[in-house]
Amino acid sequence: MREYFSGGITMTVTDGCFRLSTDSMVLADFCRLPRGAAVCDLGSGCGALGLLLLRDHPDMRVTGLEILPDAAAQARKNIDANHLSEHFSVITGDLREHRALLPANAFDAVVSNPPYFPAASGATSPDGARAIARSEICCTLDDLCACAAYALRFGGEFFLVHKPERLTDLLCTLRAHRLEPKRIRLVRHHAGADANLVLIAARRGGKPGVMLEPELLLFTPDGQETTDYRRIYHHQED
Repeated sequence: MREYFSGGITMTVTDGCFRLSTDSMVLADFCRLPRGAAVCDLGSGCGALGLLLLRDHPDMRVTGLEILPDAAAQARKNIDANHLSEHFSVITGDLREHRALLPANAFDAVVSNPPYFPAASGATSPDGARAIARSEICCTLDDLCACAAYALRFGGEFFLVHKPERLTDLLCTLRAHRLEPKRIRLVRHHAGADANLVLIAARRGGKPGVMLEPELLLFTPDGQETTDYRRIYHHQED
């Protein structure tokens, strides 16, 4: 399967990789990155999020960290296919071993589309790769935030997408690792629908004070694409 992004970026998805999702699309749009940023993508999968970021910030450098060897190998193929090997590299490894895998205080930003569900919640997918990507089998929120705090420079930002029902867990865990939430944005299919995603930006060593941004609506009540949807998915500006 091959998926095409706007802006000339392409990606091939194979078994063991998730298809390009709304989660990665809205997270890439949410990130605010300095010019020439050094970015670490925790749980980089087949490279979708890093490729989206490089589409919009071609002068940055991305280091992906992925526990699944097949996904990491496919990410490298996607990077090569887009001629971005000078800007995007992938490490195969477990983020719980971050001190052996990543340099400390080295990144301007860390990004992640992590597993959403606690390991003990509900049925676990029989597909091992899917289970690891969806449930906190190999990576809890605490593991994720500990790695992000280690990798970020002081003042650097951690951008992640998650489920709104985990918001209390997210905010408490971020602050426990001195990652201060600074921006929060809910994502809804349309006005009046329950929020299905939450976007958070947290700053390492930041002062208390968080901004609740206007919610991101993807469709109008009658099912038409919103301006934000067209900008995020099609690179169209009204």
